[in-house]
Amino acid sequence: MRKSMESNKGRDTKPELALRRALHARGLRYRVSVRPLPEVRRTADLVFPKAKVAVFVDGCFWHSCPQHRTRPAINAEFWAKKLEGTQRRDAETDQLLAEAGWSVIRVWEHEDLVDAVTRVTAEVQARRADT
Repeated sequence: MRKSMESNKGRDTKPELALRRALHARGLRYRVSVRPLPEVRRTADLVFPKAKVAVFVDGCFWHSCPQHRTRPAINAEFWAKKLEGTQRRDAETDQLLAEAGWSVIRVWEHEDLVDAVTRVTAEVQARRADT
């Protein structure tokens, strides 16, 4: 089990790299794998510090995508607890960031790249215009 878990990438996944390339091509600059709130142990995939936008690229399995959610049959109780914990942590992260004035964007790994880039770009530009 441990070897399997260690082989899962925490950053630089294919969907994340594609999103980063597309946003960079649009002229947006960001920080990668940064804690938006240094005192909270949560790392966003992309952070736009001045605009206070945190982007998370969520994997369908790990974050229980409603469209592609699967539940492993082997060791089902362990996985159910683990995946429910991830969902709770995601909700808590969103709440903590919102309370601190951040905008949180969650992009599913299967989401259309153009749609994701459009959402992120619009939010970053809107928040920059407000400052």
